[in-house]
Amino acid sequence: MEGSGEQPGPQPPNPGDHRIRDGDFVVLKREDVFKAVQVQRRKKVTFEKQWFYLDNVIGHSYGTTFEVTSGGSLQPKKKKEEPTSETKEAGTDNRNIVDDGKSQKLTQDDIKALKDKGIKGEEIVQQLIENSTTFRDKTEFAQDKYIKKKKKKYEAIVTVVKPSTRILSIMYYAREPGKINHMRYDTLAQMLTLGNIRAGNKMIVMETCAGLVLGAMMERMGGFGSIIQLYPGGGPVRAATTCFGFPKSFLSSLYEFPLNKVDSLLNGTFSAEMLSSEPKDSASVEERNGTLEEKQTSEQENETSMAEAPGSNHPKEQETMEIVSQDQDYKEAKERGSKKDYIQEKQRRQEEQRKRHLEAAALLSERNADGLIVASRFHPTPLLLTLLDFVAPSRPFVVYCQYKEPLLECYTKLRERGGVINLRVSETWLRNYQVLPDRSHPKLLMSGGGGYLLSGFTVTMDNLKEDPSLNSNSSTLELHQTEEPAAKKRKCPESDS
Repeated sequence: MEGSGEQPGPQPPNPGDHRIRDGDFVVLKREDVFKAVQVQRRKKVTFEKQWFYLDNVIGHSYGTTFEVTSGGSLQPKKKKEEPTSETKEAGTDNRNIVDDGKSQKLTQDDIKALKDKGIKGEEIVQQLIENSTTFRDKTEFAQDKYIKKKKKKYEAIVTVVKPSTRILSIMYYAREPGKINHMRYDTLAQMLTLGNIRAGNKMIVMETCAGLVLGAMMERMGGFGSIIQLYPGGGPVRAATTCFGFPKSFLSSLYEFPLNKVDSLLNGTFSAEMLSSEPKDSASVEERNGTLEEKQTSEQENETSMAEAPGSNHPKEQETMEIVSQDQDYKEAKERGSKKDYIQEKQRRQEEQRKRHLEAAALLSERNADGLIVASRFHPTPLLLTLLDFVAPSRPFVVYCQYKEPLLECYTKLRERGGVINLRVSETWLRNYQVLPDRSHPKLLMSGGGGYLLSGFTVTMDNLKEDPSLNSNSSTLELHQTEEPAAKKRKCPESDS
């Protein structure tokens, strides 16, 4: 209605956000195999023994399936409706089928000739079915299994999906579990839930999981709030965080602080001069993170030559991710070869990093964090006992460890120290199921373990000492046991005698 003065409703989301753009980080998916890459024009990508270019994926929506054609070009795969009215000719059982290798009329040379002619994988699979003498004698389930196996071998299809915590955690756990301390994806989900990760929080995280836990927290907080990452060594390693492809607005609320300066911050002896020696080490770590993609590019030639050789289902670590530097200006200044520009750029980055460290120190000094997440390869006891001083009362904390023995020791130390409640050591149990018509069942292979979690809440320790009513449950139980009610006596009626 015109002139009514009604305010316009919320604007629909920008359709460009759902489309792939040049420079975006994406995840390539084929069956249950994932690989994180960055979309760049004329960049050769090797995935599952195949190489191709990602130029044609730009402009398409996430979730689109592409087919690898000749020359390494990707073309969107058209969906074909399978006829459902036709009844498949199938046998009753497989008892008379003998696997002697003579049932297939097409030889390897014939299949290679079909590939050289440019025939698509779908047509090759159809010819394999027609030239198989035992295909019609197999049961319907065996036929579906045969077709699925041949499609996986001859159909070169790739699906491009948007990175997320679930996809990246599954990718790392399946192919590079050592980089994330063997943290399973359901354990990571439990950490986010027990740690009450939400928008607007002020969180502290100490992790050595290639930045996967940090990226999961940033994704859940949505750019609102602040995260302070404590890192060991020269600088934080955020290879997995880069794969998320967060915008710059997310990075503005991310702070970092060296772990070896935490004690001085607690003692009140921390000063800005103590950070003067930090940028040298941290700059080298950033340079190492930035040039990780260069090492992978140099190894792709070896991957191409090794692709034809039979290998395991888990390729080398360098094949899983292709990561480029976040700061292109720094990389370009180095490539120019100008020593003066390189030194100036390095000094500017060091000064910016020093300011961010001072801001992180100011946030930590407030000692009012809304939660603490620890997932590192170090022993959790000294880390947790030190970092709990930065957490406000009535706030959750979660500690991950691949083994339960360090967490049990940490549990005992926390009980002796006090200031925490609801302590619990937990382990999640995961089993995947195959869900298909008439053959749904648990999968034969399952994960043996995904790590252990120690969770709890902080409380004020002074109140525990002053208020005697907040003592342990054992003293309360003893009090109830000593105050037993007196036995009731039954009053007998007086009889007239």
